[in-house]
Amino acid sequence: MSRASLKNRIPGGVDGRRMLLIGFIDKCGTGLWATSIALYFTYVSGLGLGQVGLLVGVSGGVGIAGAPLAGRLADRFPVTRVLIGCQLLRAAALLALLTTDNYALLVLYSAIGALPDRATNVLTKLYATRIAGPERVRYQAINRTAGNLGWAVGGLGAAAALSVATSTAFQLLLVGNVVSYVVMAALTLRCAEPPAPSRVAAGSATGAPSAKPAGPWRDRTFLLFTATEAVIFLDDTILQVALPLWIVHATDAPVGLAPLLLVLNSVLVVLFQVPLARFGATTEAARRLLVPLACLLVAGTLALAASAFAGRTLAITALVVAAVALTFAEIIHATASWELSVALAPDDAQGAYLGVHGLAPATQRFGGPLLLTGVIAAGPLAWPILGAALAATCGVQSRLVRRSLDKRSLSVPTATVSEH
Repeated sequence: MSRASLKNRIPGGVDGRRMLLIGFIDKCGTGLWATSIALYFTYVSGLGLGQVGLLVGVSGGVGIAGAPLAGRLADRFPVTRVLIGCQLLRAAALLALLTTDNYALLVLYSAIGALPDRATNVLTKLYATRIAGPERVRYQAINRTAGNLGWAVGGLGAAAALSVATSTAFQLLLVGNVVSYVVMAALTLRCAEPPAPSRVAAGSATGAPSAKPAGPWRDRTFLLFTATEAVIFLDDTILQVALPLWIVHATDAPVGLAPLLLVLNSVLVVLFQVPLARFGATTEAARRLLVPLACLLVAGTLALAASAFAGRTLAITALVVAAVALTFAEIIHATASWELSVALAPDDAQGAYLGVHGLAPATQRFGGPLLLTGVIAAGPLAWPILGAALAATCGVQSRLVRRSLDKRSLSVPTATVSEH
């Protein structure tokens, strides 16, 4: 494929492509650090399982405020400038971890870093919506593909460092992530501000704007939708936090398998995120994805349970099966969550609504590590129970969205991302 043809297939023009590069660099650095964060605090800082879970949970709790704050800031200031501030604050907070082994300070610095981290997720989503307009589904799929390619590159670096498993190696992983944030800030300075801030439906005529802006905090349907999202987003914490700890504390698999499984996760997302995105290019299609999502979540948790009852070889096999199932769950959920959250947000309150939706991943990052360390401590039989709860939540969300669709005509047109 020619370079010009490739450019034409990426929505958003030069700034859209530049932001994709920024996302790639972000995930390269994050892949270096996030794939080994639980092990860093375990082996370098000498924290126990409960302390690691509490640290990650508390930082996630503080980070919850970043999502709605980002939504409000994006309606008042240029998104690119807010992004630069977040990137620099993330770098400073992460670098501060190198200065101490004091548990209270580690919690404090992690919490400070979580605030701009969660804000960045909302800001990049808003940027994608504004820069790509009616091609938002395709752009988001390409964005996730670029990001996960970065995860793969960073994860390979982390795997190499973990093969050495020294304090210096862990510290270099952290510094590599700090450098990535600084580079991202420099590149973001070159990005033009996209049109703001009203929602552009994906190729369909939107209804007349309401007389006054809608309020997400008074929208019960959207709040319930966000609550179910907080539960389903546990697939992220299972892969990033629970899987490495489960390998260490409950299986005979080697520790170095953890970053390799996250590399596998990234490779699968790179290969399948864009092709599978076409199955969620309308609101109704995105809702239907919740059925296979539930099945994959159940399969992944059952495989995690099975890994504890086998020897080294069978444990590795079961863990690979779990990682694959949970990865496809992540791919499907990303597509469904992206389209449903944007479609359910009124035109005149997009920033506020997406900021509230950002509470879902932020909330699960607070409660998720605490819940999942409890699951690990409870033993293998706790995984199937968690899987059943996740599947039931998918069913609740499907019915919730269907009722909303019966009341409002929100589905986007039949054009899919594969048409571009």
